Amino acid sequence: MSTARYNARLMPIKPRKINFSVSIRQSGAVSLVDVSGHFTSFESGALRSAIESLVKEKRNCILLNLSGLDYLDSSGVGELVRNYLTVIKSGGEMKVVGLSSKIEEILKITQLYKVFPEFPDEDAALRSFPEPPLRTPHN
Repeated sequence: MSTARYNARLMPIKPRKINFSVSIRQSGAVSLVDVSGHFTSFESGALRSAIESLVKEKRNCILLNLSGLDYLDSSGVGELVRNYLTVIKSGGEMKVVGLSSKIEEILKITQLYKVFPEFPDEDAALRSFPEPPLRTPHN
């Protein structure tokens, strides 16, 4: 019986280039979360971490700016829903702005356009949040 020998060449695996970012800005009581790049299961932790940090700080009026989002897969959609529920359960609100036609189509197909209030621009979205109560000094 002969044994065959295989000469296996190891193929180098190129490191995955991260093409995703999350940044947070503040406008009054509203936290604007800018999301850009490709949003898949690999990148979901970054958005989840940002949203959870905001909620822990009681900054739960959140506007997701998706104008820089190039790609959204099913796990990214699931992560958007998970983050939305986190915010809603904390008594907050999450709205979206800056949907490209591709991302808007995904939200329509998945019926999520009914869940995420969408606005034509940041100013309109910011105006839709309730005004924070005025603080009065206690005497």
